[in-house]
Amino acid sequence: MRVAAKPSIQLVWNFDFLLDCPYLSAMLKQISRHPLIQATPCGLYCAKGDFYIDPWRRVDRALITHAHSDHARSGMKSYLTSEAGTGILRERIGQDAPISSMAYGAQRRIGEVTVSFHPAGHLLGSSQIRIEHKGEVWVVTGDYKIAPDASCEAFEPVPCHHLITEATFGLPVYHWPEPQVVFNQINRWWRDNQAAGRCSVLFAYSLGKAQRILCGIDPSIGPIGVHGAVDKMLPHYRAAGRPIPDGIFKTSAEGKDRLKGRGLIVAPGSVQNTPWLRKFAPYSLAFASGWMAIRGSRRRRALDRGFVVSDHVDWKGILETVEATGAATVGVTHGYAAPLVRWLQQERGLQAYEVPTRFGGEPEEGDSGG
Repeated sequence: MRVAAKPSIQLVWNFDFLLDCPYLSAMLKQISRHPLIQATPCGLYCAKGDFYIDPWRRVDRALITHAHSDHARSGMKSYLTSEAGTGILRERIGQDAPISSMAYGAQRRIGEVTVSFHPAGHLLGSSQIRIEHKGEVWVVTGDYKIAPDASCEAFEPVPCHHLITEATFGLPVYHWPEPQVVFNQINRWWRDNQAAGRCSVLFAYSLGKAQRILCGIDPSIGPIGVHGAVDKMLPHYRAAGRPIPDGIFKTSAEGKDRLKGRGLIVAPGSVQNTPWLRKFAPYSLAFASGWMAIRGSRRRRALDRGFVVSDHVDWKGILETVEATGAATVGVTHGYAAPLVRWLQQERGLQAYEVPTRFGGEPEEGDSGG
């Protein structure tokens, strides 16, 4: 069993409105035939354990796959997540939040079901959640990727009867290059900018993507500065033993001379066209994103370069994951769910269905994206 590892306008469902839609009602009935996990207005719900997975409304008990804010929201009465993801989750929702944790692979009885967390490979501490009841096994992947990544735990396929997978990049056009090939491209771009006396500014999500970039580039090329939103997450990665290079510093007006003309700045894309960024001119702008696989994405954002780096699984990886789990029933959520459902039904003969969600998959920008 081997697992190898939207364009800019995205559709995010207004769940409350669609509850009155006949199509959605039929879809929910289909999901409800398998009672262990059900789609509700608050998110995925396990009635036999009386808990929700990544709920988007306030609930009493929330199991959290990872700390991106579209999956982990404040205000729940209690949280359960992986030990590896606890520090980041507190960073995002509050140090005093009522968070409990479990080691990967450990099992806990909740109500009538047995729950365990397993590495998802999306970012540090990200998890798939396995739920078992009387021999029936469900797995909710959350966001995941199967490509190698030094910044987080490696994805592990979890055998199950029922799989709920994301489909942020669920089209055949999305095929990721080898990570080291992309890191080599980033290093060459940085060196070329140095030779031209330009600062290199690489936009990446502040949690997950930015740390992956930092663990993969060559720090010997020059000084590395990071935006404050990136910097506050670095202690958690260092504490976990992830290879964040030494000497990285939080960018500021006082330290701009260390970076101008030779340094690399890793920052969220929200700083583009801001006075903060203009302090480091002249510079070359690049973005690290799965959306860079589509022609025109770089031009629309007025970028000099685009690097195809995603912390979500690509089309091939989704299919390999489905096969590796052995699941006969597959729920698909986020992103390009409908095309993937049709393909699994027609080409693989699986029972596949679409799971309604408020999550929009990987946004082109934002501190909450993966």
